Amino acid sequence: MKVPLLTFILLMIQIPLLAQENILVTGMVTDPDTGMPVPSVNVVEKGTSNGVLTDFDGEFAIEVPSNATLVFSFVGYETKEVAVNGRTELQISFAPAASALEEVVVVGYGTQKKADLTGAVSVVDMKSMGRQPSPQVTEQLQGQASGVTVTSSGQPGQAPQIRIRGINTFGDSTPLYVVDGVPTQNINYLNPNDIESMQVLKDAGSASIYGARAANGVIIITTKKGKGGLKVNYNAYYGTQMVPKGNVYDILSPQEHADLRWRAMENTNPGATITDRQYGSGAQPVLPYYILPGGAAQGEVDESTYYVDPYYTSSDAVNGFNQIIRANQQGTNWFQEIFDDAPITNHNIAISQGGEKGNFLFSLNYMDQDGTLRNTYFERYNIRVNSQFNITDNLRVGENISFALSDGNRVEVTGENPINHAYRSQPIIPVYDIAGNFAGTQAPSLGNSQNAVAILERNRNNYSKTNQIFGNIFAELNFLDKFTARTSFGGTYSNSTAKTFSYPTYENAENTTYNQLTEDAGTGYNWTWSNTLQYQNTFNDLHDLTVLVGSEAYSNQYKLITASTQGFYSFDPNYVNLGTGSGTQTNNGSYSEDALFSLFGRIDYTFNDRFLLGATIRRDATSRFTNPRHGWFPAASAGWRISKESFMEDVEWINDLKLRGGYGVMGNQNNVDPANAFTTYGSSRVSSYYDLNGTNGNIIEGFQRLRIGNPSAQWEKNINANIGIDVSLFSSSLRLSADYYRKDVEDLLYNPELPATAGVSEVPYVNIAKMQNSGLDLSATAFFDFTSDFKMNSTLTFTTYTNEIKNIADGVSYFDQEARRFNGSSIVRNAIGHSVGQFFGYNIVGFWNSQEEVNEANQQAQQILNDPSAEYQSDIGVGRFRYEDTNGDGIITSDDRKFLGNPNPDFTAGLNIELTYKNWDFSMFLYGVYGNDIWNQVTWWHDFYSSFNGAKSYTALYDSWTPENNNASAPIQETGGSFSTANVPNSYFVEDGSYLRARNIQLGYSFSDAFLDQIGFSQLHLYVQGANLFTITKYSGIDPELTGSATAFGIDEGAYPTPKKLIFGVNLSF
Repeated sequence: MKVPLLTFILLMIQIPLLAQENILVTGMVTDPDTGMPVPSVNVVEKGTSNGVLTDFDGEFAIEVPSNATLVFSFVGYETKEVAVNGRTELQISFAPAASALEEVVVVGYGTQKKADLTGAVSVVDMKSMGRQPSPQVTEQLQGQASGVTVTSSGQPGQAPQIRIRGINTFGDSTPLYVVDGVPTQNINYLNPNDIESMQVLKDAGSASIYGARAANGVIIITTKKGKGGLKVNYNAYYGTQMVPKGNVYDILSPQEHADLRWRAMENTNPGATITDRQYGSGAQPVLPYYILPGGAAQGEVDESTYYVDPYYTSSDAVNGFNQIIRANQQGTNWFQEIFDDAPITNHNIAISQGGEKGNFLFSLNYMDQDGTLRNTYFERYNIRVNSQFNITDNLRVGENISFALSDGNRVEVTGENPINHAYRSQPIIPVYDIAGNFAGTQAPSLGNSQNAVAILERNRNNYSKTNQIFGNIFAELNFLDKFTARTSFGGTYSNSTAKTFSYPTYENAENTTYNQLTEDAGTGYNWTWSNTLQYQNTFNDLHDLTVLVGSEAYSNQYKLITASTQGFYSFDPNYVNLGTGSGTQTNNGSYSEDALFSLFGRIDYTFNDRFLLGATIRRDATSRFTNPRHGWFPAASAGWRISKESFMEDVEWINDLKLRGGYGVMGNQNNVDPANAFTTYGSSRVSSYYDLNGTNGNIIEGFQRLRIGNPSAQWEKNINANIGIDVSLFSSSLRLSADYYRKDVEDLLYNPELPATAGVSEVPYVNIAKMQNSGLDLSATAFFDFTSDFKMNSTLTFTTYTNEIKNIADGVSYFDQEARRFNGSSIVRNAIGHSVGQFFGYNIVGFWNSQEEVNEANQQAQQILNDPSAEYQSDIGVGRFRYEDTNGDGIITSDDRKFLGNPNPDFTAGLNIELTYKNWDFSMFLYGVYGNDIWNQVTWWHDFYSSFNGAKSYTALYDSWTPENNNASAPIQETGGSFSTANVPNSYFVEDGSYLRARNIQLGYSFSDAFLDQIGFSQLHLYVQGANLFTITKYSGIDPELTGSATAFGIDEGAYPTPKKLIFGVNLSF
């Protein structure tokens, strides 16, 4: 590392000097509209640090070589380059920048001047976004746009969870993506280097033109096109991803764990003789030499009798094994065994050119990211071809085509997963036994965790591969001066394959004694045909009118085939396939399709650049619903540019002030199965083949009901109101935008659980609920030119939202999230008057510190219930939790449960800071989340000895209740759990999940033009970057950034942590 770093620093500080004849150049800079001089303009010799500022009269004087190029720049004006060519006097006309006055952004089915927007649209700074070293475009979006909440995972290739203005549905809240005019639900294939611009449509005024798919918001992406002469750009970076080192979970050593076990047994049966199969008997535990056979001392085991066949193929064979495992008395750090630093690399090359006859861009990208978790990875290849041909001055045709091939191996990060098993495994268990085979919990008193290293090694050859083609072909025609017709046909073709091989296990307390191969093959195809006609005209220099009408047809098909078999005689990956297994092969398949046909229109009107009106309407007809099949989605918005009023003429420091508002309806059809309206049936060997004669030889094929149909299901409706203000101040050096919104979501679709008596049929989606979101989106951008050499710009985004369930079904006030249960009780409740996904259980108010307190509470309960055996709370006891009597009835029952925390944040914020000094540049991006809670399931395993016999934390031994420590964190340690300790959801597991993270810090150097001319390059920029370098949080877990489902999230069961990254990169052009 030292030699490359030294070379990198030396390269960055080289500034070659060229001796040339200098001349004195003087001149004046004026505004072309007013003719007035422009003061404080930066006048810099291109490629050098030689520069001056224009004075109050717009005049300047600078000494430069006779063949130099001068660069004129000022906030709010277009940067201008002027070749000196030996001249000594220059008159410069400095035009206001399009970014300040005429910047055009992409909106639904067209473009619009940014200054004329009446809807809530966030325009993403692509330069800042592109600095984030991630293969996922969506992950790079975090903190870059107000109103957008992005929650990512450290797992390579894992798409983050994106929510625009909060939770909009009980199902998938993924927004609609529109790439080069083609709608899609997935952009994981997209190469971030190919993106030219990105806009986020957040309200009905901007997004309802996309109708039934717009309720979760719309993200419009435009890919790059060729511009100017032939250019070749090469961008690359290489780096290391780093994970925490040391005792990350504060796990007890083997001796400390044994001491805790002794304490728990003493607390459970005071005065009893303690005997344990691993640690012996007596006053103090003794660490064994062997844990299998359990508790054996050195010399007591004949290691020559060892016998294990790790690749056994008979389920009975494991009964004859004699595994011998030596204890790791120093302790195994299971986290370190499965996590390690990992490389990440990215290479991108683009060739482009543009001119009057057309343009083209060709790009290649290779991304390779190894996971910090052993044997996880993501690898992707991208090819893109974009071109446009100007057949005539009025006719243009072209295409945008991309191909992506991805390959990855990921693990589940909820429930039973390798990370979960790693933090549950006792440190006395080694990774391997005496013969180098995997060790595990087959030994007594070690719990039921699995060897996490074994899981990951056995998953080494599993994979998931996807090939995808995405793009469109288009034609545009201008005619009759004011009309533009456009047609675009695009879509996606993808095929994916996945392989999973399950090995038999022998080392665990709970083993799987069979081998099995499962292979999946999926093929998806969808197409979208869009046609629009636009009329645009200006009347009398006062009235600007744009009218757009269009139609769109969409079709989607997906087919999945799954096959599995067992009984392989060899586990060699080159041997294992579906044809070599000796067991019965099981095949399964599924097919789905849906279609959409839409008519839409939009009108935008501006009067005298002061008053702005916009209206959209869309009619969607979908195959997902039958009654009604059609939906109408209207919206209207308006704006008032106050800065154009006569009373604002003398307020020179306000460049633009616009008030805007909108109201409309968006729909959601995505949160329902395409065949939801129909009752479906299926046949399988297991559940629908019957031997009607009872002879075992006359099997009759039958059918079972798979799903109950609901033909009455209809659209989710998102009724949206928005009011906003845009301000540009001090020559556009400060730009502010603020929006307040309220969204009423009606007819929410959900598939509630049915009682077991209803059979195995899947429940259909039904319209059962109403929900409301409201919040505030803020963004501020500031530009500072301290000197001609030293400049700064900064952008702050701020997002807040509140979510409230307004209604569920008639007579129903809540539903628990059954997918997240805790010892039989749900930890998540979705209830009227509360946010989606809130944690629910008993609130701890202290401990029972004496038997007198326990007796007094029980006597109170016995009097209330008139029952001499009643308890104030179940399993009440000294040292156990004391729960809050929330309803004040004098006893603790299920009615005393309350809402314990909310995983929804109060706000999220992102801060981008960019500094340039001469040829150096520095940037920093901070991202913060505040006010969210986390359910830390890890503490259930670690802080309570009764939670199976796995690894335990320092808290369990050193900060649990004892008669001398009444102010402890954890309750008394016992061998069995109870209602009053760890057997029910309670507030012990809820923690503050707020955090502030340094997402990106970068230092770079751009070489001068003089030096580049010598080596034949037009750009050479080197940089070093650190990602996720620090995180400030009170959360006790590894990572406070957690994903989840729409109705159950913020739950830590063993998350894949976000790694730190150290990156070295280069941007090169010629």
